[in-house]
Amino acid sequence: MPEEYPAPSEDLQFCPHCAAPLVLRLLPTEDRPRLVCECDHILYLNPKVIVGVIPERRGRVLLMRRAIEPRHGAWTFPGGFMEIDETVEECAVREAQEEVGVHVRLIELVGVYSRPAPAAPGIVSIAYRGRVISGRVSPGREALEARWVRPEEIPWDDLAYETTRWALRDWLKTRRGRP
Repeated sequence: MPEEYPAPSEDLQFCPHCAAPLVLRLLPTEDRPRLVCECDHILYLNPKVIVGVIPERRGRVLLMRRAIEPRHGAWTFPGGFMEIDETVEECAVREAQEEVGVHVRLIELVGVYSRPAPAAPGIVSIAYRGRVISGRVSPGREALEARWVRPEEIPWDDLAYETTRWALRDWLKTRRGRP
């Protein structure tokens, strides 16, 4: 059993089914303490999924500078939280349209990434490689700017997250030997 378990935040104090207080306790069927209610509901603290796409065209990648926190002003590729009613692929396509104004066709999965606590507990990042099929680059409300860059121009020291760096390095590996 992990030595530490995330403490319940203010929004996790009450059962979503009956509104009774949640209590952190070890159940005989579990390997770690869980938030449970007297109505027998178990509130599992599961990760959130972030999906992104690395849009490419003519050997370049489309990066954007974040206009929001966290990491305002840092560079990344389009991506964001997956909605409950979409697939990971649909999320990747949607994020490219919303954040940089382009429509992409997904080519392949680049990778799945996660960082242990305390870096970013509870987040799983999925990155795809995508070919821009239409649209004009037009930064959305979450982007200060968007720019096509050659692989050697990637601003490695100004990337938003470790997962951004890992995905772009893996993207470069997928590009080797391709036109």
